[in-house]
Amino acid sequence: MPNRIVTLDEFIIKSQKDFHFATGELTALLRDIGVAAKIVNREVNRAGLVNILGVHGAENSSGESVQKLDMYANDKLIECLSGSGECCGIASEENEDFVPLKAIESKNAKYVVLFDPLDGSSNIDVNVSVGTIFSIYRRISPDDGPCKLEDFLQKGVEQIAAGYVIYGTSTILVYTTGHGVNGFTLDPSIGEFCLSHRNIQIPKTGQYYSINQGYYSKFDLEMRRYVDNCSDENLRLRYIGTMVADIHRILFQGGIFLYPSTRKYPDGKLRLLYECNPMSFIMEQAGGKSINTRLQRIMDIKPTELHQRASIVIGSPQMVDEMKAFVERYSASPVLS
Repeated sequence: MPNRIVTLDEFIIKSQKDFHFATGELTALLRDIGVAAKIVNREVNRAGLVNILGVHGAENSSGESVQKLDMYANDKLIECLSGSGECCGIASEENEDFVPLKAIESKNAKYVVLFDPLDGSSNIDVNVSVGTIFSIYRRISPDDGPCKLEDFLQKGVEQIAAGYVIYGTSTILVYTTGHGVNGFTLDPSIGEFCLSHRNIQIPKTGQYYSINQGYYSKFDLEMRRYVDNCSDENLRLRYIGTMVADIHRILFQGGIFLYPSTRKYPDGKLRLLYECNPMSFIMEQAGGKSINTRLQRIMDIKPTELHQRASIVIGSPQMVDEMKAFVERYSASPVLS
């Protein structure tokens, strides 16, 4: 007898007992994100047919051009998260500040959601995979009032759930609530995410490394030594330029993804809250590791601002440990042990 199809909604409801706060609120929140992902997926797939390709004409909080589809995805996520009343506020890579959400039907919403609405959006114009990254925290401010900045500036270890959606040849949603990692593929014929990858585990090592090697001359010495070693070991360089897509490959096939500091970005370029923390939570739950180039565990870093940047080294545990050894051996400045 063939395996019965399990939808995302069904899986979330059945897994509710695993949630630390099994009240149904987080269940509804994850379902809201799933609905938003379907809407964004539809627009991504018809982006070439309507006038939403290209630059929106503005810049985000990090000074980068905002793509039209970025803003569409941003607005749809906020709209879907506002509907159920389970989320008291959101923070997005596309917004300068966090956005409190109005309470619904006297509910005291207990969660905040942080997200990168469309990771790799500059790749849309050339039909390369893009994605959405999300992170959920339980608020720490009183739940009978508006959310506060402190609700968003929590360490990654405090995440209740995190996930990503990759919009590629198929659309896949991968998420964790701290009890393993599972993947769901969107079946367009029925409009449902269906369980396709149960209990994902990253290989302990791999044959791939992913880094923007065009910045090689701007890396620190220890990072250049490590990249040289990857080449000497005949590892295969794969770099798409969409964090979700690069890490998705590594999650299934093994390898290491690196976005180190450069002269222009001495603290790293990727966002701690919107990219590094959620992807690190997923990776660790799948048996991988995630640190920065100062050898700190990503999820132990205490954020001090919403758009804080970080360097990151993430992937198969043996390969992350090997990179750590290179930093300890060649670094000209002190590193954390």
